[in-house]
Amino acid sequence: MVTIQTYSLKRLLIGICVAVCVMVFSISGSNELYLTKAGSISIGGFDEGAAEISAFDPVTQRLFVTNTEDNTVDIISISDPKNPTKIASIDCSPFGGGINSVAVSNKLVAIAVEADVKQDSGSIVFFNTDGEYLATAQAGALPDMVTFTHDGKRVLAANEGSPDDSYTNDPEGSITIVDLSGGLSKMRTRQVGFRRFNRYKKNLIRSGVRIYGPGATVAQDLEPEYITVGPYGLFAYVTLQENNAIAIVNILRANCVWIFPLGLKDHSHPNNGFDASNKDKAIAIKNWPVSGMYLPDAIASYKYYGLPLLVTANEGDSRDYDGYSEEERVKDIVLDPAVFPDASELMEKKNLGRLKISTALSQINEHGEFKRLFSYGGRSFSIFTPWGQLIYDSGDDFEKITASIYPDNFNSTNNENGSFDNRSDDKGPEPEALTIGKISKKTFAFIGMERIGGIMVYDITNPYRVEFITYVNSRNFDADIETPEAGDLGVEGLVFVDAFKSPTKKPLLIASNEVSGTVTIFEIHIREYPEVSE
Repeated sequence: MVTIQTYSLKRLLIGICVAVCVMVFSISGSNELYLTKAGSISIGGFDEGAAEISAFDPVTQRLFVTNTEDNTVDIISISDPKNPTKIASIDCSPFGGGINSVAVSNKLVAIAVEADVKQDSGSIVFFNTDGEYLATAQAGALPDMVTFTHDGKRVLAANEGSPDDSYTNDPEGSITIVDLSGGLSKMRTRQVGFRRFNRYKKNLIRSGVRIYGPGATVAQDLEPEYITVGPYGLFAYVTLQENNAIAIVNILRANCVWIFPLGLKDHSHPNNGFDASNKDKAIAIKNWPVSGMYLPDAIASYKYYGLPLLVTANEGDSRDYDGYSEEERVKDIVLDPAVFPDASELMEKKNLGRLKISTALSQINEHGEFKRLFSYGGRSFSIFTPWGQLIYDSGDDFEKITASIYPDNFNSTNNENGSFDNRSDDKGPEPEALTIGKISKKTFAFIGMERIGGIMVYDITNPYRVEFITYVNSRNFDADIETPEAGDLGVEGLVFVDAFKSPTKKPLLIASNEVSGTVTIFEIHIREYPEVSE
């Protein structure tokens, strides 16, 4: 990437040739970011969820990695990133039915553990960095993500509160806040629920918040997925994935102050295209008369001239249970011919026929014909203001970039090689993991592609001038998918490590890959260019 050195008007008048030379050969202060693989470790079997979420402790130079295959948190030393070594495991089986997340701060390790019955209250279990048990705090139903505040004095958990498969037991979603300012012995636990919003159900739906579970109140229907603590530490921003919304939580007061919808992505607009069919045997990134629901998973935050901004990985998710399912394919519904005059053509499997859409809160005419199509996920990442205004969306970048680099493996799934175009009808590359890092006064977003694999890197320093930087994928599409030679599969979690905390004194990016069961460490480099003399 090259930027142009600023010249005075006088210098510009000397001759355009100088400016052209500067543009071509780089400039003073210019640099380029790239990633190299430092090391990797396998901690489990193929497609067993052995490496989902990681947390890094800079004091001990250790990673703490959730291993759902063994119901443990594995402790890995990365003091030498080229040779990560597993040194111990924390057995979480005495504390519940399974682990979902881990975080570390101030010598404390916090682990989110769901109950044996997922709809019952889960736990946040605390250990020291040597893996010794310290204490347990009660969480809500299905704690799915856990994080510390910046000062380490509080722990927050997003309790998803998902229903059982029959949809007869649907617990309320919630946020758990554990105050550790007085130490573990005096910790105070508070549950942030959404009951006070029950009376505003119609208003929330009208605003664009998806509340649609059968017979569910607002509190039952909201499903907290992921949390970012805002840059100033006062508010937490929580993705409500199935609801296509974000909740704002006042951390000190332990209450939800606002819920805002994320809106819809118009896939008929230029640069918002996507590939809709897994049966056309082709890369066909086009515009379609479809509204994409962002439905983000991971969320992060940073500041731009003092304003907190929210960054989301727009994975997409549906409710698909035995007792209730919102999923349908376009070929199995009837389109309103007044809205879709080319309905018969659109419903062909090579076009929109195979696309999975939502029947929940659908716009249907008096004949039961669909007037609008809602698809899952933005197939992108976005930047929002803290009140929900969209500043930036990556559009169809992810599919275009992966198509250009891997034309024979475009939209592959994560547990099968030779699966070209497999995910086109269902969320595409599926951006899920997300982290932010600041390097050389610039802020970068790292976004993990759950299906085809790999990590996208964008410069988001200025949210109004976002720039794609690079894409790295350590997957081997030619290998036996169940062997180590296949590389990293199914990016689930990303961790950025600042240079001053890194064992190599260079920034690191750590990827947890749930399908391959691997944890891979990338070293982040800035390629410096020589100064151009005037």
